[in-house]
Amino acid sequence: MKVLKLNSISPVADKEFPANYEYGDAVEQPDGIMVRSAVMHDYPMGDNLLAIARAGAGVNNIPVDKCAEKGIVVFNTPGANANAVKELVICELFLGGRKIIDSIEWMKTLKDDPALSKTAEKGKSKFVGGEVLGKTLGVVGLGAIGAMVANTALDLGMNVMGYDPFISINAAWMLNNKVQRVMDTDTIFKTADYITLHVPATGDTKGMINADTLAKCKDGVVIINNARGELVDSKAMIEAVRSGKVARYITDFPTSDMLEEKNIICVPHLGASTPEAEDNCAVMAASELVDYLENGNIVHSVNFPDVSMPNTSAQRITVMHKNVKEVLSKILAIVSGEGINIAHMQDKSKGDYAYLMLDIDEVADEAVIEKIKAIEEVIKVRVIK
Repeated sequence: MKVLKLNSISPVADKEFPANYEYGDAVEQPDGIMVRSAVMHDYPMGDNLLAIARAGAGVNNIPVDKCAEKGIVVFNTPGANANAVKELVICELFLGGRKIIDSIEWMKTLKDDPALSKTAEKGKSKFVGGEVLGKTLGVVGLGAIGAMVANTALDLGMNVMGYDPFISINAAWMLNNKVQRVMDTDTIFKTADYITLHVPATGDTKGMINADTLAKCKDGVVIINNARGELVDSKAMIEAVRSGKVARYITDFPTSDMLEEKNIICVPHLGASTPEAEDNCAVMAASELVDYLENGNIVHSVNFPDVSMPNTSAQRITVMHKNVKEVLSKILAIVSGEGINIAHMQDKSKGDYAYLMLDIDEVADEAVIEKIKAIEEVIKVRVIK
């Protein structure tokens, strides 16, 4: 198998690839691609490309829909950088409540003051801020990062409420039972002293922080956005900060119109910028990619359903197909028509696409495979083992 690196990837990923793999940044006609930030929307994707693994959570740099149409699985690494982002958010809670950065910048102006200590002591009252203890934090999105933020905020003595209509079972297990689940964002907007966003940018979430939602917030609210810049209407946020409605806005997705605004703290997308997070993402992405290339298992895909089974039968056939009626029955009719016994099977869908994993007790003739490929709704067929 050939795997191309489109970015510098942590070397800890190297050990995840079997010795017979060709893995590097000069690989031609790859079966798989490892990527971080490289923009792939115009990348030429050959017919032999099977999967792309993004060492990170966001996949805006990858043409996900185009990949689905060509039967290319796109993986990401949810949760691998969660602790790094959580730690930054916790830091930003303190930066939001207290004028720490302002005081540091002011101290630099006293470099040549002969009475430095006295001047500092006298001037510190300009930077008085509040504690987070006893304040209410609203967490919008209770995935891996949101759940970790919520739990840590509880440990800091905050009251925590969370909103997530699509919370996963794993995230629910992670969440401290003292976190108050609410059923709408309005409750958070009206109640929280601090709000932190942890949702993807979708049609439903883009611009979720806007003039209308900001008007519902408590006066002096602190809003933290380490999720996606598109979640916030920057013009409305600037107006809310200038009016004092929002005491501080802290974002990991700066825009030029925010950079010189007092009480807006712009961070240069540092959320996952730790060596530990990069290592975790690299290892997870590599293991997802290898498992798919070797076994056809899909775990953490953004464009195809997760389907995974132990590979123990004589042969495994995987079929990517359109999520329409009767495709599965057509495939099974071909297999059973040849008198082939099916040992294990899973077929799941995600949006417009579906993925079938078929383990059979004998090796099928090539003619069987060609019949499956000939079905109009079938996108790609792989034979494994």
